[in-house]
Amino acid sequence: MIEINNETDYRPNVNLLETIASELTDRDIELIFTDNATIREMNREHRGVDAPTDVLSFPLEKVPFAPLGEIVISVEYAKNKASEYHNSLDDEIALLFIHGLLHLLGYDHETDSGQMRKKEEEIIRRFGLPESLIVRNETKEP
Repeated sequence: MIEINNETDYRPNVNLLETIASELTDRDIELIFTDNATIREMNREHRGVDAPTDVLSFPLEKVPFAPLGEIVISVEYAKNKASEYHNSLDDEIALLFIHGLLHLLGYDHETDSGQMRKKEEEIIRRFGLPESLIVRNETKEP
C-alpha cells in the first residue's frame, strides 16, 4: 500500500502507482508529492546539493511492519520534464516512482554495473511507459 502525502494540486494515478509497487514489493511505501522549493531543501540537507531534483528516496531499516521507505517527488520538476520529453504528467510521475522505488529496494545506478538500468527498463516496458530516467541521463552525457 502507498501512503500519499500530497502537498500539491496534482491528482496522481494511484491505481498505476499501486500496481507498479505491488510488482516489486509487498511492503508499504510513503510517497510525498511536493514542489521544487521543498525538494531543494531536502536535497541540500540530505545530499549536500543545493538544487531542486526530481525524486529522492529514503530507505528505512527492514523491521517487521515498517514501511520500505519514503519517496519524495517534485511535481513541479516532473511537469517541466514531462513537457520537455512530451510525456504525460502521470507517465513522468510513474517513471520517477519506479526510479525511487528501485533505490528503496537497494539498487544504485551510480555504483552498480547496470542492474538498476536493466530492472528499470524491464518495469517500464511492462507498463508501456516512456524512456527511463537513467537512459535519458546517459544520452545527455558527452
